[in-house]
Amino acid sequence: MMSPDEHFQQVGAELADLGVRISTMMGRPALKDQAGKVFASLQRDGAMVFRLVRDTPEYEDALELDGASLFDPMGQGKVVKDWVVVPPSASERWTDLAEAALSRPR
Repeated sequence: MMSPDEHFQQVGAELADLGVRISTMMGRPALKDQAGKVFASLQRDGAMVFRLVRDTPEYEDALELDGASLFDPMGQGKVVKDWVVVPPSASERWTDLAEAALSRPR
């Protein structure tokens, strides 16, 4: 069984041919597109957060995953528009969600 860090690295490797690179955002591992914009990041608790854009099928599907939630980076009830947190228990979906996040307009 892979750790969240290993799953994150695997997602980055699987998307490398699309110009994705592993970097950091606020001290956490992140995936950036060719323009250098972050579209996914690994959180301290092992969950991964994806920029999926509200009202898209991928956004709705991600929120339906057990344990998924809207991204509240400060933990103060102020969610960040378009970002969904997906727990490590759904890591088998991370690559698909990362591809969806990568393909969304910024």
